[in-house]
Amino acid sequence: MMHFQKRVLVTGGAGFLGSHLCDRLVSQGVDVLCLDNFFTGAKSNISHLLDSPNFELIRHDLVHPIFLEVDEIYNLACPASPIHYQYNPVKTVKTSVMGSINMLGLAKRVKAKILQASTSEIYGDPKVHPQKEDYWGNVNTIGPRSCYDEGKRCAETLFFDYHRQNNVNIRVARIFNTYGPRMHPNDGRVVSNFIVQALTNQDITVYGEGKQTRSFCYVEDMIEGLVRLMEGPDDFIGPVNLGNPAEYTILQLAELILKLTGSRSKIIFQPLPQDDPLQRQPDISLAQERLGWEPKVGLEQGLEKTIEYFRTII
Repeated sequence: MMHFQKRVLVTGGAGFLGSHLCDRLVSQGVDVLCLDNFFTGAKSNISHLLDSPNFELIRHDLVHPIFLEVDEIYNLACPASPIHYQYNPVKTVKTSVMGSINMLGLAKRVKAKILQASTSEIYGDPKVHPQKEDYWGNVNTIGPRSCYDEGKRCAETLFFDYHRQNNVNIRVARIFNTYGPRMHPNDGRVVSNFIVQALTNQDITVYGEGKQTRSFCYVEDMIEGLVRLMEGPDDFIGPVNLGNPAEYTILQLAELILKLTGSRSKIIFQPLPQDDPLQRQPDISLAQERLGWEPKVGLEQGLEKTIEYFRTII
């Protein structure tokens, strides 16, 4: 009797989140197809997997269709930091929209289960705090960040329409700020920015007065949430918030990173960028209730591991 191993496609698999997901799936003995066009992903993130018999790397851009035979698809491909997604905003929208259409078409054809990595950015600059899944958001459709926000919002629309119209088995996760090893050092996100600045003793740049808040989820916790959502009951398709509800001001984060790195950097203040949300905190009661999931790694513990990684690459 032939033994059929589960085949899982991870788009954006050489990226920050994608590479950690590939690690997890490869270690579970699943056949993993990692697809990436290396716009923001890096071969170094997955080079340690290249010799694994159950790991395969495909260089491909999701904007173009691809024909594969798989059982599950994690659709993570899309630049996720403002510097990267604003570098080529049209490409960012195309990746979210065309990429989703191509992956949903593939899922429909081979009857695969498909998970969309959506984002807390679909809430925009929220007027409701903390954000629950039934909040429709407050998004500027024509601002410099909207290529990402609206691309991801449209992707969610496509997922639910494919589900209603073609019965595709979908999952939608709304991912809040995630950090950890393999973050891109120049991605302009606050955790990597502050760590790089602290380790090189440059001034730490805080926008506004540093009173804006963020919630930071360690990457291992996030991967656990995504896997649980994919493996969860078919009647629970989301959207579901995944993030760490512990809320910190940007100034608190800067001070903690200074302490952990023992840096001589000074904190300086710069004007706030356009459409930068003032508060961002997930309500994760739905994930707790339906997936039994909540983050386990505290900010200090997670930052220590992240700083250790950045020390090796700087």
